[in-house]
Amino acid sequence: MNYFQKNRKNIIIGVIATLLIAALVVLWLQKKVIHSADDIVGVVYPSSVAVGDTLLFEDKTQFAKTKRWNFGDGTTSDKSSGIHFYNKPGYYQVTLIVDSKYSKSFPVMVSARSLPKPKDTMKIKTTIDGPSQAMQFINVQFRAISEAKQFTWKFGETGNIDSKDKMAIYSYKKPGDYVVTLFTDEGEEPILHHIKILPAYDAMEEEVSVEDAYAKIDNDFKYHLQQIANGNSFNTHYNYLLRTYLCNNENTVVKVNDSKANNFYMYCAGLQFDKNNVIQTVKVNFDDAQNCVTKVDINQSK
Repeated sequence: MNYFQKNRKNIIIGVIATLLIAALVVLWLQKKVIHSADDIVGVVYPSSVAVGDTLLFEDKTQFAKTKRWNFGDGTTSDKSSGIHFYNKPGYYQVTLIVDSKYSKSFPVMVSARSLPKPKDTMKIKTTIDGPSQAMQFINVQFRAISEAKQFTWKFGETGNIDSKDKMAIYSYKKPGDYVVTLFTDEGEEPILHHIKILPAYDAMEEEVSVEDAYAKIDNDFKYHLQQIANGNSFNTHYNYLLRTYLCNNENTVVKVNDSKANNFYMYCAGLQFDKNNVIQTVKVNFDDAQNCVTKVDINQSK
């Protein structure tokens, strides 16, 4: 009788015991798998909507047993996917919470819906929507309230035609009183608007250089970015910079500490949630007409 025959019973018991232990170890390892927020497979789109537009959300996280969507406006959902509507404009943070433990956030910008045109057949008298006072070197926005198709703007500083768009942006190089003139294809008489441009420096002080004037713009830009970084009203400071300097272009290029370029919206969205950032310096770059900022170089630290 050989060794196997003599110890057959013990060998069988040993094999079975080994298999059971291996199975238990596998089960234990499966329970001990460590997950993190990076493992969440959720999406929210689009990132920019208007009031009443459809916001889609979906989660495909494999290990999730429970999930909770928080849309930042007081409403939640336990569904894996669906749609959501916002009733008010603003900046919202959509948060997905998985198994009451892991979370991932998605920034969403909700803009106001434009008002429908009046249904009456009477033509609207053309008027100019613009400020009566502004600062030297600061972008000023003028908008024609009109049903006309063609527009010709003269802002009174150059003596030339300055724009042919319905909404125009202009930066005055010298202080003074100006008459803005708008011609349309609806009539021969121009529409006039008076504006006073204040100097970018104290009139009692010595005249400053153009470099000093642009330094004031850099510092103003820096101030409003720091307010966002400090957690103050996002919409107030974001919209001020967008309207005053960027000609409402959310995709303006932003470079931080000479790193990879980003767009202005994504940079500000990240700045709001990445706390304790200190904006050290800001350098803006204008287009050839010196009207719109096309690039922003930022140095920041924590």
